[in-house]
Amino acid sequence: MAFIAISFYLGIHNNAAKCCIFNKVNMKNTLKFIIAIAAPLAIGALGSYFTISEIKSWYQTINKPSFNPPNYVFGPVWTILYILLGISFFFIWQNNTATSKLKTTAIALFIAQLVLNFLWSVLFFNQHQIGWALVDIVLLWLSILLMIKSFAKINTKSAWLLVPYISWVSFAMYLNYSIWVLNK
Repeated sequence: MAFIAISFYLGIHNNAAKCCIFNKVNMKNTLKFIIAIAAPLAIGALGSYFTISEIKSWYQTINKPSFNPPNYVFGPVWTILYILLGISFFFIWQNNTATSKLKTTAIALFIAQLVLNFLWSVLFFNQHQIGWALVDIVLLWLSILLMIKSFAKINTKSAWLLVPYISWVSFAMYLNYSIWVLNK
């Protein structure tokens, strides 16, 4: 995964002068790129802390719909989505042409959806609050939609990189709803 992200980054900066390791601007962008990828991955890792222990215990005991994916699917899917989210955010963060208000709004939405993403794991897996997790994931979906719209005003590539994320969260929202209905 890291290789794909680094290759993507180098593809963005294919100009030899930009790839120069001694170029101060490039070093700043490289640091931003690493932070942009690391932030969502760290939130995901923190959320998994509340998830992993519950998968083989509580989660096995609740009723789930027939379309519930196998447990081994979630880790790789979320890792890829977090990397795409980080790349998308990097485009916004390193953009110097957007107005301050547009960029501030985009960054605030990015942070808000990360918080909601993290809270879902706590509510659903740690607290076993399936209904409140459903409320959270609806808010998460709305924040992602607003983030996509906000990112699109700054960089359309960035917005398109978020389509797999909102698609997966749409599926996860339906799955959360179905689990809530089956376990009321």
